[in-house]
Amino acid sequence: MQTPRHSAIVRVTHWLTVIAFLALLVTGLELVISHPRFYWGETGNVNMRPLFSLPLPTSRDTINNGYGSSMPDQNGWSRYLHFESAWVLVLTGAFYGIISLLNGHFRRDLVPEPGQRTLRAHFQRIAQYLRRKPPSTDESSTYNVLQRSSYILVIFVLFPFVILTGLALSPSFNSAFPFFVDVLGGRQSARTLHFFVTWALVIFLVVHVAMIALSGFWTRTRAMITGRVAAIPTEERP
Repeated sequence: MQTPRHSAIVRVTHWLTVIAFLALLVTGLELVISHPRFYWGETGNVNMRPLFSLPLPTSRDTINNGYGSSMPDQNGWSRYLHFESAWVLVLTGAFYGIISLLNGHFRRDLVPEPGQRTLRAHFQRIAQYLRRKPPSTDESSTYNVLQRSSYILVIFVLFPFVILTGLALSPSFNSAFPFFVDVLGGRQSARTLHFFVTWALVIFLVVHVAMIALSGFWTRTRAMITGRVAAIPTEERP
C-alpha cells in the first residue's frame, strides 16, 4: 500500500530546480575559471589587489595564478547558459512560491509545527540521523523539523539572495537599480557575495543528499518521482 507524499507541482518544480541549479554550478565554475580573483567594491581587475584569489588554473593569459598553462576559454557559452539557467530557476521558483502560498503548502508542510520550534527538537532529529534510526511513520507523508527549517532557509533566504546578487552583476540591472548594487557594496562585492552564497547552497545540496541516503535513498527518490511512498503496515509500526 502506498500513501501520497509529494504533489505534482512539488515534483516538477523540484526536478526543474535540480537541473537549473546543476547547470548554474557548471557554468558558474567556468566563469570563475576565467577570473578566479574576488574583490570588494565597485571595480576589480588584474591590476588591483584582490580580496582573495582561488588557486585555480585560469583561462586568461593576463592572470598569473602560478600555473604554467591556461585552461580553454569557455566564457562565451558558459555565460549564456548561466543566464538562461538562472531564468529557469527564477520562473520555476516564482511558480512554486505562488502555488504553494495559494494551496497552503508552505503553511501546512514547511513551517515547523509549534512543538518543533526549538533547538532541542532540531538536535534530537540530528541525533536520530547519526544513530541511523529509521524515520518515523509520520515522515512518510510530511517533512521532519530539519527538513522544514532548511527548506525555509533555502527558499526564503539563500535562493533569493543568490538571485539578487546575480542580478547585481548585470549592467542593465545596475543601471536600473543602482541603489541596490550600492547596498551590496558595488558590483564586485555582489560577485563575492554571490560566490559565498552559492557555496552555502552547495553545502545544503550535499547535506540534503546525505540525509536522503540515511533515510533510504531509493525510497525517497522514487517518492519524488512518483509522488507516493510505501506505507508502513499498522502491525509493523512501533
